Amino acid sequence: MAFDGLFIHSLLQNLYPTLTGGKLTKIYQPFEQDLVLNFRKDRTNQRLLISANAQNPRFYITTDTITNPDVAPTFVMVLRKYLEGSILKKIEQVGVERIVNFYFSNRNELGDEMQLILSVELMGRHSNVILYNADDNKIIDLLKRINPDENRARLLLPHASYELPPLLPGLNGFHLSLDHFNDLKKKYPEPIDFVKQFNGLDGDDKKEFTGYLEDDFSYSSLQTFFNQFNRPKGYVLQTIKHKDRVYTYLPYHLELNLIYSNDDINETLDNFYREQANREWVKQKSKKVENIVNNELKKLKKKIIKLRKQLDQAENSEGYRIKGELLNAYLHEVKPGMESIDLPNYYENNQPLKIKLDPALSPARNAQKYFTRYQKLRNSIKHVNEQIKVANENLDYFDSIQTAIDNADPQDIDAIRDELINQGYLKEQTHNRRRKKKISEKNLNTFKLSDGKKVLVGKNNYQNDWLTLKKADKRDYWFHVKNMPGSHVILQDDSPSDEDIKEAAEIAAYFSKGKTSGHVPVDYVQVKRIKKPNGAKPGFVIYTGQNSIEVTPDEHDVLSKKI
Repeated sequence: MAFDGLFIHSLLQNLYPTLTGGKLTKIYQPFEQDLVLNFRKDRTNQRLLISANAQNPRFYITTDTITNPDVAPTFVMVLRKYLEGSILKKIEQVGVERIVNFYFSNRNELGDEMQLILSVELMGRHSNVILYNADDNKIIDLLKRINPDENRARLLLPHASYELPPLLPGLNGFHLSLDHFNDLKKKYPEPIDFVKQFNGLDGDDKKEFTGYLEDDFSYSSLQTFFNQFNRPKGYVLQTIKHKDRVYTYLPYHLELNLIYSNDDINETLDNFYREQANREWVKQKSKKVENIVNNELKKLKKKIIKLRKQLDQAENSEGYRIKGELLNAYLHEVKPGMESIDLPNYYENNQPLKIKLDPALSPARNAQKYFTRYQKLRNSIKHVNEQIKVANENLDYFDSIQTAIDNADPQDIDAIRDELINQGYLKEQTHNRRRKKKISEKNLNTFKLSDGKKVLVGKNNYQNDWLTLKKADKRDYWFHVKNMPGSHVILQDDSPSDEDIKEAAEIAAYFSKGKTSGHVPVDYVQVKRIKKPNGAKPGFVIYTGQNSIEVTPDEHDVLSKKI
Protein backbone atom coordinates (compact mmCIF):
# COMPACT_ATOMS: atom_id res chain seq x y z
CA MET A 1 0.00 0.00 0.00
CA ALA A 2 1.48 3.35 -1.06
CA PHE A 3 0.76 6.80 0.40
CA ASP A 4 -2.65 6.93 -1.26
CA GLY A 5 -5.62 8.96 -0.03
CA LEU A 6 -6.85 6.34 2.47
CA PHE A 7 -3.35 5.82 3.85
CA ILE A 8 -2.97 9.58 4.40
CA HIS A 9 -6.42 9.73 6.04
CA SER A 10 -5.29 7.01 8.47
CA LEU A 11 -2.00 8.69 9.24
CA LEU A 12 -3.67 12.01 10.01
CA GLN A 13 -5.74 10.35 12.73
CA ASN A 14 -2.43 9.96 14.55
CA LEU A 15 -0.70 13.17 13.47
CA TYR A 16 -3.53 15.62 14.12
CA PRO A 17 -3.65 15.34 17.94
CA THR A 18 0.13 14.94 18.16
CA LEU A 19 1.11 18.06 16.19
CA THR A 20 -1.85 20.46 16.19
CA GLY A 21 -1.29 23.34 18.60
CA GLY A 22 2.46 22.74 18.56
CA LYS A 23 5.05 25.43 17.94
CA LEU A 24 7.31 25.03 14.92
CA THR A 25 10.75 25.59 16.45
CA LYS A 26 13.21 24.34 13.81
CA ILE A 27 13.16 23.68 10.08
CA TYR A 28 15.91 22.14 8.03
CA GLN A 29 16.39 20.50 4.66
CA PRO A 30 18.94 17.73 5.10
CA PHE A 31 18.65 16.56 1.50
CA GLU A 32 17.38 17.91 -1.80
CA GLN A 33 13.89 16.39 -1.62
CA ASP A 34 13.44 16.15 2.16
CA LEU A 35 12.39 18.50 4.95
CA VAL A 36 12.35 18.05 8.71
CA LEU A 37 10.01 20.21 10.83
CA ASN A 38 10.54 20.15 14.58
CA PHE A 39 7.40 20.85 16.64
CA ARG A 40 7.38 21.57 20.38
CA LYS A 41 4.22 20.57 22.20
CA ASP A 42 3.59 19.56 25.82
CA ARG A 43 7.33 19.82 26.54
CA THR A 44 8.04 17.22 23.88
CA ASN A 45 9.76 17.56 20.51
CA GLN A 46 8.24 15.87 17.48
CA ARG A 47 10.19 15.69 14.21
CA LEU A 48 8.00 15.57 11.11
CA LEU A 49 9.81 14.23 8.04
CA ILE A 50 8.36 15.34 4.70
CA SER A 51 9.80 13.79 1.53
CA ALA A 52 8.94 14.80 -2.02
CA ASN A 53 11.05 11.97 -3.41
CA ALA A 54 9.51 10.78 -6.68
CA GLN A 55 9.81 7.07 -5.81
CA ASN A 56 8.66 7.27 -2.19
CA PRO A 57 6.85 10.54 -1.39
CA ARG A 58 5.81 10.41 2.28
CA PHE A 59 5.53 12.16 5.64
CA TYR A 60 5.53 10.87 9.21
CA ILE A 61 7.02 11.53 12.63
CA THR A 62 10.56 10.21 12.86
CA THR A 63 12.84 9.51 15.80
CA ASP A 64 15.96 9.52 13.61
CA THR A 65 18.44 12.32 14.13
CA ILE A 66 19.18 13.60 10.64
CA THR A 67 22.26 15.79 10.25
CA ASN A 68 21.58 19.41 9.37
CA PRO A 69 23.66 20.55 6.34
CA ASP A 70 26.29 23.26 6.81
CA VAL A 71 24.70 25.50 4.16
CA ALA A 72 20.91 25.89 4.20
CA PRO A 73 19.15 25.76 0.78
CA THR A 74 17.07 28.74 -0.34
CA PHE A 75 13.69 27.09 0.27
CA VAL A 76 14.42 26.23 3.88
CA MET A 77 15.63 29.80 4.50
CA VAL A 78 12.25 31.04 3.24
CA LEU A 79 10.41 28.55 5.47
CA ARG A 80 12.43 29.69 8.48
CA LYS A 81 11.62 33.32 7.75
CA TYR A 82 7.87 32.74 7.53
CA LEU A 83 7.19 29.68 9.69
CA GLU A 84 9.73 29.39 12.52
CA GLY A 85 7.98 30.22 15.77
CA SER A 86 4.51 29.79 14.25
CA ILE A 87 1.70 27.68 15.70
CA LEU A 88 0.22 24.79 13.75
CA LYS A 89 -3.54 25.46 13.82
CA LYS A 90 -4.82 22.48 11.88
CA ILE A 91 -3.97 19.77 9.37
CA GLU A 92 -6.43 19.11 6.59
CA GLN A 93 -6.49 16.60 3.75
CA VAL A 94 -8.04 17.68 0.45
CA GLY A 95 -10.89 15.14 0.23
CA VAL A 96 -9.18 11.79 -0.03
CA GLU A 97 -6.50 13.15 -2.35
CA ARG A 98 -2.75 12.87 -1.78
CA ILE A 99 -2.66 16.53 -0.75
CA VAL A 100 -2.34 17.66 2.88
CA ASN A 101 -2.44 21.27 4.04
CA PHE A 102 -0.73 22.39 7.25
CA TYR A 103 -2.27 25.66 8.50
CA PHE A 104 0.06 27.97 10.45
CA SER A 105 -0.48 31.22 12.28
CA ASN A 106 2.44 33.63 12.66
CA ARG A 107 3.25 37.33 12.83
CA ASN A 108 5.23 39.37 10.32
CA GLU A 109 7.88 42.02 11.02
CA LEU A 110 5.15 44.57 11.78
CA GLY A 111 3.44 42.31 14.27
CA ASP A 112 0.45 41.64 12.04
CA GLU A 113 -0.97 38.13 12.13
CA MET A 114 -0.44 36.00 9.01
CA GLN A 115 -2.22 32.81 8.01
CA LEU A 116 0.09 30.56 6.04
CA ILE A 117 -0.45 27.17 4.44
CA LEU A 118 2.23 24.59 3.79
CA SER A 119 0.76 22.26 1.16
CA VAL A 120 2.33 18.80 0.84
CA GLU A 121 1.49 17.13 -2.47
CA LEU A 122 2.50 13.47 -2.61
CA MET A 123 1.99 12.76 -6.29
CA GLY A 124 4.90 10.67 -7.56
CA ARG A 125 7.30 12.64 -9.75
CA HIS A 126 5.01 15.67 -9.37
CA SER A 127 5.40 15.65 -5.56
CA ASN A 128 6.05 19.08 -4.09
CA VAL A 129 5.94 21.19 -0.93
CA ILE A 130 4.40 24.63 -1.44
CA LEU A 131 4.19 27.56 0.98
CA TYR A 132 1.48 30.11 0.22
CA ASN A 133 -0.42 32.91 1.93
CA ALA A 134 -3.94 31.91 2.98
CA ASP A 135 -5.20 35.53 2.60
CA ASP A 136 -4.37 36.11 -1.06
CA ASN A 137 -3.50 32.56 -2.15
CA LYS A 138 -0.12 33.74 -3.50
CA ILE A 139 2.75 31.26 -3.53
CA ILE A 140 5.66 32.44 -1.36
CA ASP A 141 8.04 29.66 -2.39
CA LEU A 142 8.10 25.95 -3.16
CA LEU A 143 10.50 23.02 -2.92
CA LYS A 144 10.46 22.36 -6.67
CA ARG A 145 10.10 25.36 -8.93
CA ILE A 146 8.63 24.17 -12.23
CA ASN A 147 9.27 25.84 -15.58
CA PRO A 148 5.94 26.79 -17.24
CA ASP A 149 6.95 24.77 -20.32
CA GLU A 150 7.13 21.63 -18.19
CA ASN A 151 3.73 22.03 -16.53
CA ARG A 152 0.99 23.87 -18.39
CA ALA A 153 -1.77 22.78 -15.99
CA ARG A 154 -0.79 25.42 -13.41
CA LEU A 155 1.99 27.87 -12.63
CA LEU A 156 4.35 26.65 -9.89
CA LEU A 157 6.58 29.64 -9.23
CA PRO A 158 6.80 32.26 -6.44
CA HIS A 159 4.16 35.03 -6.61
CA ALA A 160 1.80 32.89 -8.72
CA SER A 161 -1.66 32.08 -7.38
CA TYR A 162 -1.84 28.64 -5.80
CA GLU A 163 -4.14 26.23 -7.61
CA LEU A 164 -4.89 22.58 -6.92
CA PRO A 165 -3.47 20.15 -9.46
CA PRO A 166 -5.94 18.48 -11.85
CA LEU A 167 -7.81 15.87 -9.78
CA LEU A 168 -9.55 12.71 -10.93
CA PRO A 169 -13.30 12.54 -10.26
CA GLY A 170 -14.44 10.06 -7.62
CA LEU A 171 -16.43 9.52 -4.46
CA ASN A 172 -15.26 9.94 -0.88
CA GLY A 173 -16.17 6.69 0.89
CA PHE A 174 -16.11 8.34 4.32
CA HIS A 175 -19.01 10.64 3.36
CA LEU A 176 -21.22 8.24 1.39
CA SER A 177 -24.81 8.03 2.73
CA LEU A 178 -26.99 4.92 2.71
CA ASP A 179 -29.30 6.40 0.05
CA HIS A 180 -26.35 7.29 -2.17
CA PHE A 181 -24.96 3.77 -1.65
CA ASN A 182 -28.24 2.18 -2.76
CA ASP A 183 -28.47 4.40 -5.85
CA LEU A 184 -24.88 3.63 -6.75
CA LYS A 185 -25.42 -0.11 -6.25
CA LYS A 186 -28.34 -0.07 -8.70
CA LYS A 187 -26.20 1.70 -11.27
CA TYR A 188 -23.17 -0.54 -10.69
CA PRO A 189 -24.42 -3.97 -9.54
CA GLU A 190 -20.98 -5.60 -9.89
CA PRO A 191 -18.59 -4.95 -6.93
CA ILE A 192 -15.59 -4.43 -9.20
CA ASP A 193 -17.41 -1.67 -11.13
CA PHE A 194 -18.84 -0.20 -7.91
CA VAL A 195 -15.35 0.15 -6.39
CA LYS A 196 -14.04 2.03 -9.45
CA GLN A 197 -16.28 4.97 -8.56
CA PHE A 198 -14.31 5.77 -5.39
CA ASN A 199 -11.32 8.03 -5.01
CA GLY A 200 -8.22 7.70 -2.83
CA LEU A 201 -7.67 3.94 -3.26
CA ASP A 202 -4.56 2.34 -4.70
CA GLY A 203 -4.60 -1.06 -6.41
CA ASP A 204 -4.40 -3.09 -3.19
CA ASP A 205 -7.18 -1.06 -1.54
CA LYS A 206 -9.43 -1.61 -4.55
CA LYS A 207 -8.86 -5.38 -4.43
CA GLU A 208 -9.52 -5.47 -0.70
CA PHE A 209 -12.64 -3.30 -0.95
CA THR A 210 -13.90 -5.48 -3.81
CA GLY A 211 -13.33 -8.53 -1.62
CA TYR A 212 -15.43 -7.01 1.16
CA LEU A 213 -18.32 -6.34 -1.23
CA GLU A 214 -18.09 -9.76 -2.84
CA ASP A 215 -18.48 -11.28 0.62
CA ASP A 216 -21.41 -8.99 1.46
CA PHE A 217 -22.53 -6.25 -0.94
CA SER A 218 -24.04 -4.01 1.72
CA TYR A 219 -23.66 -0.54 3.20
CA SER A 220 -22.46 -2.21 6.39
CA SER A 221 -19.53 -3.77 4.50
CA LEU A 222 -18.63 -0.39 3.03
CA GLN A 223 -18.66 1.18 6.49
CA THR A 224 -16.57 -1.66 7.93
CA PHE A 225 -13.94 -1.20 5.20
CA PHE A 226 -13.66 2.57 5.52
CA ASN A 227 -13.98 2.73 9.32
CA GLN A 228 -10.75 0.76 9.79
CA PHE A 229 -8.90 3.76 8.35
CA ASN A 230 -10.13 5.78 11.33
CA ARG A 231 -8.37 3.36 13.70
CA PRO A 232 -4.97 2.96 12.07
CA LYS A 233 -2.21 0.60 13.13
CA GLY A 234 1.02 -0.32 11.43
CA TYR A 235 1.38 -3.55 9.49
CA VAL A 236 4.24 -4.70 7.30
CA LEU A 237 3.28 -7.54 4.97
CA GLN A 238 5.23 -9.44 2.36
CA THR A 239 4.04 -10.31 -1.14
CA ILE A 240 4.54 -13.72 -2.74
CA LYS A 241 7.52 -12.13 -4.54
CA HIS A 242 9.06 -11.30 -1.11
CA LYS A 243 8.52 -7.56 -1.40
CA ASP A 244 7.62 -5.75 1.83
CA ARG A 245 4.70 -3.30 1.95
CA VAL A 246 3.29 -1.20 4.77
CA TYR A 247 -0.43 -0.91 5.55
CA THR A 248 -2.57 0.93 8.10
CA TYR A 249 -5.03 -1.99 8.25
CA LEU A 250 -4.79 -5.76 8.00
CA PRO A 251 -6.03 -6.93 4.57
CA TYR A 252 -7.76 -10.31 4.30
CA HIS A 253 -8.34 -10.61 0.56
CA LEU A 254 -4.75 -10.19 -0.65
CA GLU A 255 -2.04 -12.85 -0.87
CA LEU A 256 0.23 -11.38 1.79
CA ASN A 257 2.13 -12.66 4.82
CA LEU A 258 2.24 -10.59 8.00
CA ILE A 259 5.81 -10.03 9.16
CA TYR A 260 5.42 -7.09 11.56
CA SER A 261 2.69 -5.16 13.37
CA ASN A 262 2.67 -2.17 15.70
CA ASP A 263 -0.07 -0.05 17.28
CA ASP A 264 1.93 3.08 16.38
CA ILE A 265 1.71 3.77 12.65
CA ASN A 266 4.48 6.42 12.82
CA GLU A 267 6.90 4.00 14.44
CA THR A 268 6.05 1.44 11.77
CA LEU A 269 6.73 3.94 8.98
CA ASP A 270 9.94 5.12 10.64
CA ASN A 271 11.23 1.54 10.82
CA PHE A 272 9.95 0.59 7.36
CA TYR A 273 11.52 3.52 5.51
CA ARG A 274 14.69 3.86 7.60
CA GLU A 275 17.07 1.81 5.46
CA GLN A 276 15.36 2.79 2.23
CA ALA A 277 15.54 6.48 3.13
CA ASN A 278 19.13 6.00 4.24
CA ARG A 279 20.03 4.65 0.79
CA GLU A 280 18.20 7.53 -0.91
CA TRP A 281 19.94 10.15 1.23
CA VAL A 282 23.36 8.56 0.81
CA LYS A 283 22.77 8.48 -2.96
CA GLN A 284 21.84 12.17 -2.99
CA LYS A 285 24.76 13.25 -0.81
CA SER A 286 27.39 11.01 -2.40
CA LYS A 287 26.58 11.78 -6.02
CA LYS A 288 29.70 13.88 -6.68
CA VAL A 289 31.94 11.54 -4.67
CA GLU A 290 30.57 8.47 -6.44
CA ASN A 291 31.11 10.08 -9.86
CA ILE A 292 34.79 10.59 -9.01
CA VAL A 293 35.13 7.02 -7.73
CA ASN A 294 33.43 5.56 -10.82
CA ASN A 295 35.59 7.63 -13.18
CA GLU A 296 38.78 6.61 -11.38
CA LEU A 297 37.75 2.94 -11.40
CA LYS A 298 37.07 3.09 -15.15
CA LYS A 299 40.40 4.81 -15.85
CA LEU A 300 42.33 2.33 -13.71
CA LYS A 301 40.70 -0.70 -15.31
CA LYS A 302 41.54 0.64 -18.79
CA LYS A 303 45.09 1.42 -17.67
CA ILE A 304 45.61 -2.08 -16.28
CA ILE A 305 44.39 -3.65 -19.54
CA LYS A 306 46.81 -1.44 -21.51
CA LEU A 307 49.71 -2.23 -19.15
CA ARG A 308 49.05 -5.96 -19.35
CA LYS A 309 49.20 -5.73 -23.16
CA GLN A 310 52.54 -3.93 -22.85
CA LEU A 311 53.78 -6.58 -20.43
CA ASP A 312 52.65 -9.38 -22.72
CA GLN A 313 54.43 -7.72 -25.62
CA ALA A 314 57.60 -7.26 -23.54
CA GLU A 315 57.60 -10.85 -22.29
CA ASN A 316 57.18 -12.08 -25.87
CA SER A 317 59.96 -9.91 -27.32
CA GLU A 318 62.34 -12.77 -28.21
CA GLY A 319 61.20 -12.43 -31.83
CA TYR A 320 62.95 -9.08 -32.09
CA ARG A 321 66.24 -10.56 -30.83
CA ILE A 322 65.98 -13.50 -33.25
CA LYS A 323 65.32 -11.19 -36.19
CA GLY A 324 68.35 -9.09 -35.23
CA GLU A 325 70.56 -12.18 -35.00
CA LEU A 326 69.36 -13.53 -38.35
CA LEU A 327 70.02 -10.19 -40.03
CA ASN A 328 73.57 -10.17 -38.61
CA ALA A 329 74.14 -13.80 -39.65
CA TYR A 330 72.95 -13.21 -43.22
CA LEU A 331 74.03 -9.59 -43.50
CA HIS A 332 75.62 -10.29 -46.89
CA GLU A 333 72.20 -11.20 -48.32
CA VAL A 334 70.55 -7.97 -47.19
CA LYS A 335 70.75 -5.32 -49.87
CA PRO A 336 70.29 -1.58 -49.22
CA GLY A 337 66.78 -0.33 -50.05
CA MET A 338 65.04 -3.66 -49.39
CA GLU A 339 61.68 -3.47 -47.60
CA SER A 340 61.69 -7.13 -46.42
CA ILE A 341 63.62 -10.34 -46.69
CA ASP A 342 62.97 -14.06 -46.04
CA LEU A 343 65.79 -15.70 -44.07
CA PRO A 344 66.15 -19.27 -42.74
CA ASN A 345 65.42 -19.34 -39.02
CA TYR A 346 67.93 -21.73 -37.43
CA TYR A 347 65.86 -21.67 -34.22
CA GLU A 348 62.97 -23.28 -36.16
CA ASN A 349 64.70 -25.90 -38.37
CA ASN A 350 65.63 -23.24 -40.93
CA GLN A 351 62.01 -22.42 -41.68
CA PRO A 352 61.88 -19.16 -43.68
CA LEU A 353 61.10 -16.09 -41.55
CA LYS A 354 59.96 -12.88 -43.18
CA ILE A 355 61.66 -9.81 -41.67
CA LYS A 356 60.49 -6.27 -42.41
CA LEU A 357 63.22 -3.74 -43.20
CA ASP A 358 63.48 0.04 -43.30
CA PRO A 359 64.76 0.85 -46.79
CA ALA A 360 66.24 4.12 -45.50
CA LEU A 361 68.58 2.24 -43.13
CA SER A 362 71.66 0.15 -43.86
CA PRO A 363 71.48 -3.64 -43.29
CA ALA A 364 73.55 -3.33 -40.07
CA ARG A 365 71.35 -0.50 -38.78
CA ASN A 366 68.24 -2.58 -39.48
CA ALA A 367 69.70 -5.42 -37.38
CA GLN A 368 70.61 -2.98 -34.61
CA LYS A 369 67.06 -1.57 -34.69
CA TYR A 370 65.67 -5.02 -33.81
CA PHE A 371 68.20 -5.47 -30.97
CA THR A 372 67.35 -2.00 -29.60
CA ARG A 373 63.63 -2.78 -29.72
CA TYR A 374 64.23 -6.09 -27.96
CA GLN A 375 66.37 -4.51 -25.21
CA LYS A 376 63.88 -1.69 -24.65
CA LEU A 377 61.01 -4.14 -24.18
CA ARG A 378 63.04 -6.37 -21.85
CA ASN A 379 64.05 -3.36 -19.76
CA SER A 380 60.42 -2.21 -19.53
CA ILE A 381 59.20 -5.42 -17.84
CA LYS A 382 60.19 -4.32 -14.33
CA HIS A 383 58.75 -0.82 -14.82
CA VAL A 384 55.46 -2.11 -16.28
CA ASN A 385 55.11 -4.62 -13.43
CA GLU A 386 55.60 -1.80 -10.94
CA GLN A 387 52.96 0.30 -12.75
CA ILE A 388 50.52 -2.65 -12.72
CA LYS A 389 51.12 -3.10 -9.00
CA VAL A 390 50.44 0.61 -8.29
CA ALA A 391 47.35 0.59 -10.52
CA ASN A 392 45.99 -2.50 -8.76
CA GLU A 393 46.62 -0.88 -5.36
CA ASN A 394 44.74 2.23 -6.52
CA LEU A 395 41.96 0.03 -7.89
CA ASP A 396 41.68 -1.68 -4.49
CA TYR A 397 41.66 1.72 -2.83
CA PHE A 398 38.76 3.06 -4.89
CA ASP A 399 37.00 -0.25 -4.49
CA SER A 400 37.27 0.32 -0.72
CA ILE A 401 35.85 3.85 -1.14
CA GLN A 402 32.88 2.46 -3.09
CA THR A 403 32.30 -0.18 -0.40
CA ALA A 404 32.40 2.57 2.25
CA ILE A 405 29.77 4.52 0.30
CA ASP A 406 27.60 1.39 0.00
CA ASN A 407 27.75 0.89 3.78
CA ALA A 408 27.58 4.58 4.72
CA ASP A 409 25.03 6.57 6.63
CA PRO A 410 24.36 10.06 5.20
CA GLN A 411 26.55 11.75 7.83
CA ASP A 412 29.52 9.54 6.81
CA ILE A 413 29.78 10.96 3.29
CA ASP A 414 31.54 14.14 4.50
CA ALA A 415 34.38 12.04 5.93
CA ILE A 416 34.71 10.13 2.63
CA ARG A 417 34.76 13.44 0.75
CA ASP A 418 37.47 14.77 3.10
CA GLU A 419 39.55 11.66 2.43
CA LEU A 420 39.37 12.18 -1.35
CA ILE A 421 40.30 15.85 -0.88
CA ASN A 422 43.33 14.89 1.24
CA GLN A 423 44.37 12.28 -1.34
CA GLY A 424 44.17 14.90 -4.10
CA TYR A 425 41.27 13.40 -6.04
CA LEU A 426 38.77 16.12 -5.18
CA LYS A 427 39.23 19.87 -4.88
CA GLU A 428 37.86 21.56 -1.79
CA GLN A 429 35.56 24.47 -2.52
CA THR A 430 36.82 27.55 -0.68
CA HIS A 431 33.31 28.67 0.31
CA ASN A 432 32.44 25.20 1.61
CA ARG A 433 35.37 24.73 3.97
CA ARG A 434 34.37 23.03 7.20
CA ARG A 435 36.18 22.22 10.37
CA LYS A 436 37.32 18.64 10.13
CA LYS A 437 35.63 16.60 12.84
CA LYS A 438 37.80 14.41 15.02
CA ILE A 439 37.03 10.71 14.92
CA SER A 440 35.64 9.21 18.10
CA GLU A 441 33.90 5.99 19.08
CA LYS A 442 30.48 7.55 18.51
CA ASN A 443 31.33 7.82 14.77
CA LEU A 444 31.70 4.04 14.53
CA ASN A 445 29.11 1.31 14.23
CA THR A 446 28.85 -0.52 17.57
CA PHE A 447 27.52 -4.04 18.12
CA LYS A 448 26.91 -6.30 21.08
CA LEU A 449 27.45 -10.04 20.62
CA SER A 450 25.24 -12.74 22.13
CA ASP A 451 27.40 -12.96 25.26
CA GLY A 452 27.58 -9.17 25.65
CA LYS A 453 31.04 -8.55 24.18
CA LYS A 454 31.47 -5.32 22.24
CA VAL A 455 32.39 -5.04 18.56
CA LEU A 456 33.41 -1.78 16.86
CA VAL A 457 33.22 -1.27 13.09
CA GLY A 458 34.87 1.47 11.01
CA LYS A 459 32.71 2.99 8.28
CA ASN A 460 35.42 4.53 6.08
CA ASN A 461 39.20 4.33 5.61
CA TYR A 462 40.04 7.07 8.12
CA GLN A 463 37.84 5.44 10.75
CA ASN A 464 39.40 2.05 9.94
CA ASP A 465 42.91 3.42 10.53
CA TRP A 466 41.89 5.19 13.74
CA LEU A 467 40.05 2.15 15.08
CA THR A 468 42.81 -0.37 14.34
CA LEU A 469 45.92 1.70 14.98
CA LYS A 470 44.82 4.04 17.79
CA LYS A 471 41.62 2.92 19.47
CA ALA A 472 42.03 -0.86 19.66
CA ASP A 473 43.96 -2.59 22.45
CA LYS A 474 46.87 -4.66 21.13
CA ARG A 475 45.23 -7.75 22.67
CA ASP A 476 41.87 -7.18 20.91
CA TYR A 477 40.98 -9.23 17.85
CA TRP A 478 40.83 -7.67 14.40
CA PHE A 479 38.56 -9.01 11.63
CA HIS A 480 38.53 -8.28 7.90
CA VAL A 481 37.22 -10.04 4.81
CA LYS A 482 39.88 -11.86 2.82
CA ASN A 483 41.12 -10.25 -0.41
CA MET A 484 38.30 -7.74 -0.86
CA PRO A 485 37.34 -4.28 0.43
CA GLY A 486 35.59 -4.08 3.78
CA SER A 487 35.44 -2.44 7.20
CA HIS A 488 37.97 -3.02 9.96
CA VAL A 489 36.17 -4.81 12.79
CA ILE A 490 37.48 -4.96 16.36
CA LEU A 491 36.26 -7.48 18.91
CA GLN A 492 37.15 -6.03 22.31
CA ASP A 493 38.31 -9.24 23.94
CA ASP A 494 41.64 -11.08 24.21
CA SER A 495 40.26 -14.64 24.38
CA PRO A 496 37.09 -14.87 22.26
CA SER A 497 35.05 -18.06 22.06
CA ASP A 498 34.31 -19.81 18.76
CA GLU A 499 30.82 -18.25 18.79
CA ASP A 500 32.31 -14.78 19.38
CA ILE A 501 34.62 -15.27 16.39
CA LYS A 502 31.76 -16.45 14.19
CA GLU A 503 29.50 -13.51 15.11
CA ALA A 504 32.28 -10.92 14.68
CA ALA A 505 33.24 -12.49 11.34
CA GLU A 506 29.61 -12.23 10.17
CA ILE A 507 29.65 -8.52 11.03
CA ALA A 508 32.91 -8.08 9.07
CA ALA A 509 31.43 -9.97 6.11
CA TYR A 510 28.27 -7.85 6.15
CA PHE A 511 30.25 -4.58 6.10
CA SER A 512 32.24 -5.59 3.02
CA LYS A 513 31.94 -5.96 -0.72
CA GLY A 514 30.88 -9.57 -0.12
CA LYS A 515 27.82 -8.72 2.03
CA THR A 516 25.43 -10.44 -0.40
CA SER A 517 27.62 -13.50 -0.98
CA GLY A 518 26.84 -16.93 0.37
CA HIS A 519 30.28 -17.89 1.72
CA VAL A 520 32.66 -15.12 2.71
CA PRO A 521 36.19 -15.87 4.01
CA VAL A 522 37.20 -13.62 6.92
CA ASP A 523 40.69 -13.29 8.42
CA TYR A 524 41.10 -12.60 12.13
CA VAL A 525 44.19 -11.88 14.18
CA GLN A 526 45.23 -9.96 17.29
CA VAL A 527 45.79 -6.24 16.73
CA LYS A 528 49.45 -6.50 17.80
CA ARG A 529 50.18 -8.40 14.56
CA ILE A 530 48.91 -5.58 12.32
CA LYS A 531 51.22 -3.01 10.73
CA LYS A 532 50.69 -0.09 8.38
CA PRO A 533 53.42 0.25 5.73
CA ASN A 534 55.02 3.67 5.29
CA GLY A 535 53.22 5.69 2.63
CA ALA A 536 50.27 3.27 2.43
CA LYS A 537 46.87 4.68 1.53
CA PRO A 538 44.22 5.14 4.25
CA GLY A 539 42.69 1.87 5.40
CA PHE A 540 45.53 -0.34 4.11
CA VAL A 541 47.37 -2.55 6.59
CA ILE A 542 49.38 -5.78 6.52
CA TYR A 543 49.29 -8.63 9.04
CA THR A 544 50.75 -12.06 9.75
CA GLY A 545 49.76 -15.13 11.75
CA GLN A 546 46.07 -14.83 10.95
CA ASN A 547 43.39 -17.49 11.07
CA SER A 548 40.41 -17.64 8.71
CA ILE A 549 36.75 -18.55 8.98
CA GLU A 550 34.06 -18.79 6.30
CA VAL A 551 30.68 -17.25 7.15
CA THR A 552 27.38 -16.28 5.51
CA PRO A 553 26.26 -12.79 6.64
CA ASP A 554 22.56 -12.42 7.46
CA GLU A 555 21.36 -8.81 7.37
CA HIS A 556 18.64 -9.19 10.00
CA ASP A 557 20.88 -11.13 12.36
CA VAL A 558 23.78 -8.68 12.04
CA LEU A 559 21.69 -5.50 12.39
CA SER A 560 19.81 -6.92 15.38
CA LYS A 561 23.11 -6.76 17.31
CA LYS A 562 23.64 -3.06 16.57
CA ILE A 563 23.51 -0.70 19.56
